[in-house]
Amino acid sequence: MRIANYRFLTLLLLLSVGCTAAKTSNTARTSTEQLLVANAVDQSLDKIDFTPFRDHTVFLNEKYVECVDKPYVIASVRHRILKAGGLLVDSADKSEVTLELRSGAIGTFSSDSFIGVPEIVLPGVLTLPEIRLAERKSQQGTAKLGIVAYETGTGRALGTGGMSLAQSQDNNWYVAGSGPFRSGALRDEISNGTTGAAAMKYTEVPTVVAFSPPSQGSSQLAQETELKPVDPVSLEKQPKNPDWVKPAN
Repeated sequence: MRIANYRFLTLLLLLSVGCTAAKTSNTARTSTEQLLVANAVDQSLDKIDFTPFRDHTVFLNEKYVECVDKPYVIASVRHRILKAGGLLVDSADKSEVTLELRSGAIGTFSSDSFIGVPEIVLPGVLTLPEIRLAERKSQQGTAKLGIVAYETGTGRALGTGGMSLAQSQDNNWYVAGSGPFRSGALRDEISNGTTGAAAMKYTEVPTVVAFSPPSQGSSQLAQETELKPVDPVSLEKQPKNPDWVKPAN
């Protein structure tokens, strides 16, 4: 009886038909493109030394920046100034130093190459299809940023300034229809940021992004509320019934 039931269930499973529908969508700009631009911008800023502005008020003039992902470029420069110890202000008249940032080129381009036989159209209606034995699809992000610094009050240049150029690559290889086999700076960045310790899940906020407490206010409050040390020997020498304690009737 059990064998017959098993055979019936097996036959029912074989004759069953399943259907699943899933809706997917893509943004107008792919994440790969955005990461390539951001990676190139980060590499470009890595070549700029902001440490001379430590402990000086700095105003960032961004009117000469006109490019894709402008907010990310501006915020990244502000971050680098703060990280170096500079003090950002919101207007030039409050600053000792003015930084003028300009964008030369920020964007992406792609290329496609393969090894094989291209499509061949013969006279008549006969067409030989394209055959690709190996294929490489490459996309690169480029960022060229210029920056100059000068004293706000005098207009005197602080150093020569200059241009910083960087590129980020994402290469995808396909061999005999299999792949992609990825290489390039973008692959390394994603691997370093999403594997190992970076891929761990935390129940608390991790210390990957660190901050320092304000140098004023909190230190003054700590000094005002600091407790004086108590000497145990002096406590023993005090009378058992101090003046401020009324004796019991």
